[in-house]
Amino acid sequence: MVDTLTPAQRSERMSRIRSRDTKPEIALRKALHRLGFRFRVHRTGLPGKPDMVLAKYRTVIFVHGCFWHRHEGCKVATTPKSNTEFWNDKFSRNVKRDKQVLKQLEDDGWYVVIVWECELDTHAKATSTADVLGRNLRMRLAEKWK
Repeated sequence: MVDTLTPAQRSERMSRIRSRDTKPEIALRKALHRLGFRFRVHRTGLPGKPDMVLAKYRTVIFVHGCFWHRHEGCKVATTPKSNTEFWNDKFSRNVKRDKQVLKQLEDDGWYVVIVWECELDTHAKATSTADVLGRNLRMRLAEKWK
């Protein structure tokens, strides 16, 4: 299949894809903040530069895009029909890097949470996800102090 966009148009579209401060990420940050959680964003000293770091809970949160990080079973995680070999290589590198980062953080004693963009695509879903995440974090902290 031939690309219907010129290289300049394709470059323009790709340049609009953000790696930080995405709508799903901001929705989760707002919902967690509303629940009283305080965190740092995009802390550079940790592997993978997590989207949120809750030091008090020794927890890092990654908000993964379903397409780029290959969320299994998600309708957004499709493979483009053109240049398929390139995309499959790209996706496999992303997934491999995600696994390495996860292992590094866990080996360093961090609790790693991955939240998928499809779990945050509405206000209700973001609030619900934050509620569940908040309960789990508070339970982990309570168990730590026993």
